[in-house]
Amino acid sequence: MGKGWLNILEKVDKYRWRLPLSYKSGMRVPGLIFADERMLRAMADDEAIEQVANVAFLPGVVGHSLAMPDIHWGYGFPIGGVAAMRLDDGVVSPGGVGFDINCGARLIRTDLTESDVRPVLRQLLDQLFRDVPSGLGAHGPLRVSHADLDKVMTQGAAWTVERGYGVATDLDATESRGCIAGADPNAVSERARQRGREQLGTLGAGNHFLEVEAVEEVYDEEAARAFGLDGGPGQVLVFFHCGSRGFGHQVCQDYLDVMEKAARKYDIDLPDKQLACAPLSSKEGKEYLAAMAAAANFAWANRQVIAHWTREAFARVLGRSAEELGMAQVYDVAHNIAKVEEHRVGGQAMRVCVHRKGATRAFPAGHPEVPPKYRSVGQPVLVPGDMGRYSYLCVGTEQAMAETWGSTCHGAGRMQSRHAAKRALQGIDIAARLEAQGIMIRAHNRGLLAEEASEAYKDVADVVEVLDKAGISRKVARMRPLGVIKG
Repeated sequence: MGKGWLNILEKVDKYRWRLPLSYKSGMRVPGLIFADERMLRAMADDEAIEQVANVAFLPGVVGHSLAMPDIHWGYGFPIGGVAAMRLDDGVVSPGGVGFDINCGARLIRTDLTESDVRPVLRQLLDQLFRDVPSGLGAHGPLRVSHADLDKVMTQGAAWTVERGYGVATDLDATESRGCIAGADPNAVSERARQRGREQLGTLGAGNHFLEVEAVEEVYDEEAARAFGLDGGPGQVLVFFHCGSRGFGHQVCQDYLDVMEKAARKYDIDLPDKQLACAPLSSKEGKEYLAAMAAAANFAWANRQVIAHWTREAFARVLGRSAEELGMAQVYDVAHNIAKVEEHRVGGQAMRVCVHRKGATRAFPAGHPEVPPKYRSVGQPVLVPGDMGRYSYLCVGTEQAMAETWGSTCHGAGRMQSRHAAKRALQGIDIAARLEAQGIMIRAHNRGLLAEEASEAYKDVADVVEVLDKAGISRKVARMRPLGVIKG
């Protein structure tokens, strides 16, 4: 196998592999990779585990440099990477959050069944495709002024709910109630503002999607009932995945330039310049966190508007209000973010800055940040798969708090680059293939669907199984797509 990771990693158990400090001089903590042997063999030519080692160089890092089983190569940090930094001497790195700040997922339950939706599925997808703008650089009908954009940055999803885009209970079922404190509009460039002003309520392109799904299997009936999946197999859900659009991308780009200078200024020795960072206590570090929070809040507002337009589309097609259709939010969770949280480090409670880059928060039952209605079972974890197979709803655990800073996977994880997938599937009509499987598709560019085909991704069932068996997040339900909207 290319790199021979199985000869380098130390096997802890069937699902955990340690990357020792001896692997690379300068590592401050070991790496810990969650995977099975088959996954590691498939990663022979992927530099993602090398990036796990590189993250372990960062000042103030504690515990382990972590990788989830959906790990693949990313900018600086691997996608699927998690690392926590001490606040007093640690750093923050934009590469540990990613370009799509607060890319995340939202799940909405309904009282509908597949038999209710199948007869109108084509009409429903057409309506959703019209009502939820998607595609590269998409602009939506919602325009915000300069002053309103400042409020979006500081208030997040609450700003949109106050203007009628959703209901107050949506905030109760959103991570951090859809807003991180500390956002500062003054830390955001005019270019980022220009890119974001017309993009609220837009899905974007790439791996972003909106799916109408049906529950296929329930693994944990108690948690499923608590989360509103009480209709059993065939219950219809809506699952969508997007982030902060051009706004967040520009914030990241702006601060990468700042951080490269800061790393030199503070004499931070890095094995990869893509890990450019600044001390959390520095002016540069604080300004990035303030701008990142603004972009994260923009993303929560964005998903809130999409949820509202999704409900309106269902109501229009089904002839009943969203309330009558039982369209309640299950949860909304970020998976590209850096957050200051309290965790136990060496047995002591400590506030640390947790970078989750392609990783989902997975807090357990009883945690004060889990919504009260879910506190007896734990935080919902949303794990999208690929458009031809299935997605999962899971739940956070105490083991995640003890071992991964309350974190788990965020999806299937790519196996092929976009270019490789397009080459491998040249001449294959992906849309027709999906239709033959009973999955309707709407896309702005059908020619780009190959980039998002199942072959390009790991099987999310394998990813979820590793973490379920390792005790990091527990399976609640599996859902299969009925209809998919892509940019």
